[in-house]
Amino acid sequence: MPSNQSPAIEDYLKTVYSHTEWQPDPITPSVLAGKLGVAPSSVTEMVKKMAAHGLVSHVPYGAVRLTDAGTARALAVVRRHRLIETWLVQEMGYGWDEVHDEAEILEHAISDRLLEAIDARLGRPLRDPHGDPIPSADGALAREPALLLAEAPAGHHGTVLRISDRDPSVLRGLEASGVGPGIEIEVTDASAERLLVSARVAGAAVQLVLAREVAAAIWVSA
Repeated sequence: MPSNQSPAIEDYLKTVYSHTEWQPDPITPSVLAGKLGVAPSSVTEMVKKMAAHGLVSHVPYGAVRLTDAGTARALAVVRRHRLIETWLVQEMGYGWDEVHDEAEILEHAISDRLLEAIDARLGRPLRDPHGDPIPSADGALAREPALLLAEAPAGHHGTVLRISDRDPSVLRGLEASGVGPGIEIEVTDASAERLLVSARVAGAAVQLVLAREVAAAIWVSA
């Protein structure tokens, strides 16, 4: 049985945590398999092992939920991932669309000492380049209420809090438009196909048309 410190278990825990970080529905084994790109039988076996370590709770054919111990371990991995992404952007010249895969590798490799040095070097950042909150060393996490932009009605005004890093092309498109965490936007029209939003970019008012799939990657303050 692998240690609960193994990279494979860390990847599973982070995926389970990330699934419910911005929406309430728990993750099922089939969804977990899809997100990790592994066979359902592999997920079944790993979930059993994690449950034996006290990291998840699970009943056959039911959702997979983190225990308190599993949440603590997941937050430690999330902290590593997001600090590394921030470091790569701020110190190493990476674009925010380039850091996810690098962080996936490095999060399992760097020591706690190096992670602490990175955190101090960066000035103890609270959010990564995509707006995701960075857990503190003791697992504390500051997050404010958020609304998916794709579900925001016309007239909603808010600040961009977070943009999913799942699709690098979406990140590149938004960067070209000047949209990122901290930008204030207002939904002026919401149709089935797209959203028309007004935003303040570099102090200037701009009008942007966002496809629904792009709006589904953006969270704004509720």
